[in-house]
Amino acid sequence: MQIFVDSDACPVKDEAMRVATRYGLAVTFVSNQGMRPIAAPNVRQIVVGAKFDAADDWIVEHCEAGDIIITNDIPLAARCLAKGCMALGPTGHVFTTQNIGATLAMRELNAHLRETGESKGHNPSFAKKDRSQFLQSLDRLAHKK
Repeated sequence: MQIFVDSDACPVKDEAMRVATRYGLAVTFVSNQGMRPIAAPNVRQIVVGAKFDAADDWIVEHCEAGDIIITNDIPLAARCLAKGCMALGPTGHVFTTQNIGATLAMRELNAHLRETGESKGHNPSFAKKDRSQFLQSLDRLAHKK
């Protein structure tokens, strides 16, 4: 089992590394753009280029059943769940085969509301409680395996 992080704009990279190190797991950060180098034996950094969905496609191609995927990208979470992976959002929300359909539908509804001007598309800011919830959820998933 390893952890893959969709790392462009991911606010919980340090927390992912901390949990990975605690459980002796490899963690791979996948990005469309350059990253600050991380010198740790269990960390791998992959830069895939700017092509649309290149990071998502790389993660799906390389993940295996039982891996943990950290992403805020709901379609990527769905693709990884279909491969038998676990998926976790940076706020600690665990995506499952039971909730991914409703989550995708809500994403589409919100996109439609933004396009029609019915919604301004405001996302709440990332808070300390989100970071704490993420750590708890990731620790629970890693411990389960």
